[in-house]
Amino acid sequence: MSNFSVGAIRFPARGGRLFGEGMARRTLLRVMGQIQVGTLTIHEGEQTLHFGTEGNAAEPNAVINIHDPVVYRQVLTAGIVGSGEAYMLGHWSSPDLVEVIRLFSANMAAMDAMETRASWLRTLAMKLVHAFNSNTVRGSRRNISAHYDLGNDFFKLFLDENMMYSSAVFPHQGATLEQASDYKLDLLCKQLELQAGDHLLEIGTGWGGMAIHAAKNYGCRVTTTTISQEQYNRACERVAEEGLGHLVTVLCEDYRDLQGSYDKLVSIEMIEAVGHKFYQDYFRQCSALLKPDGLMAIQAITMTDQRYEVARDEVDFIKRYIFPGGCLPSIEVISGHIARDTDMQITHLRDITADYAETLAHWRTRFQAALPQVREQGFDTVFERMWEFYLCYCEGGFRERIIGTVHMTFAKPGYRINN
Repeated sequence: MSNFSVGAIRFPARGGRLFGEGMARRTLLRVMGQIQVGTLTIHEGEQTLHFGTEGNAAEPNAVINIHDPVVYRQVLTAGIVGSGEAYMLGHWSSPDLVEVIRLFSANMAAMDAMETRASWLRTLAMKLVHAFNSNTVRGSRRNISAHYDLGNDFFKLFLDENMMYSSAVFPHQGATLEQASDYKLDLLCKQLELQAGDHLLEIGTGWGGMAIHAAKNYGCRVTTTTISQEQYNRACERVAEEGLGHLVTVLCEDYRDLQGSYDKLVSIEMIEAVGHKFYQDYFRQCSALLKPDGLMAIQAITMTDQRYEVARDEVDFIKRYIFPGGCLPSIEVISGHIARDTDMQITHLRDITADYAETLAHWRTRFQAALPQVREQGFDTVFERMWEFYLCYCEGGFRERIIGTVHMTFAKPGYRINN
């Protein structure tokens, strides 16, 4: 059972007192009037408000039910973070939260206008808190623990059988989450041209799914590292259960402390926890750990190139409540570091953004079905709504492509194509 309690979080007292509720409502409704893509319907008691213009059926059509008018002040004083906090507290709801996130994602100009109206004092406070979440060696362990050490039993409730907490890749319509997760792992192994004589280094073990898949299906040696104690313990157990101790070594070390020389390197959705101040260190270390003819493959959640600098410096809901210290790179940022800080070249890029939206839909369905078990583990209603908002927030962002996911492969100078 986790000792995590969202109920202990000190939310701003009814959104602060900088704005009256009437003023906050009028201001935000003017912002909603700027919606250009899709439609928004707001229900306030017996009153119904409509924004946007119906047109393309593929555009989002969102519905919001207001349960407490304080929500307007919460959003005005804290932007997207305030909207998430208000949702966690039950001040608003929606029959389809993903559609709400899609709508706001598709109308970034209006959302940026809302963010600029957020209280500068609250925004500054959140940035100061985030600054203390820097991904130094000690800070990284603290940040990773804050999320992944919620408990293995919690993540079992909604992940696939292999406990893959990263985007799957669906090989065909109707594929199960388990099939899609296995297919993703095999794609990465093939990108790396894995073979029995290889020694594969994995940075970011998770619960051991990739390491076990590579060793079992390709016969290679694997050294894998995590800085989550919960993940380390379970990964060691799984390796022993599979009888792969002679092939797989699990470490609990920071990537900066790793030594050795490896044929291949893989890192699945770990770069998001590196932090932009440490990208140079990360890529230099990865390159240094590879043999002269080595290959490296990553799976990365990315921010669009156009919004990277803005997103890098802001504190959104994910950074505030889900992944402290998190930062999404852009493809341009990754490419730039590969060019400047390593001797590697990009040899492959695959976009799997649509697959992540589908993966999150599966997780969300499983999480909602497991709510009784979530409560049995000691999590309260505020936590449940926080997690629901997180899953929908990400799914909506992927569906509107303001965030993406890619596979990228990098080759050292000595690598040659195998015919």
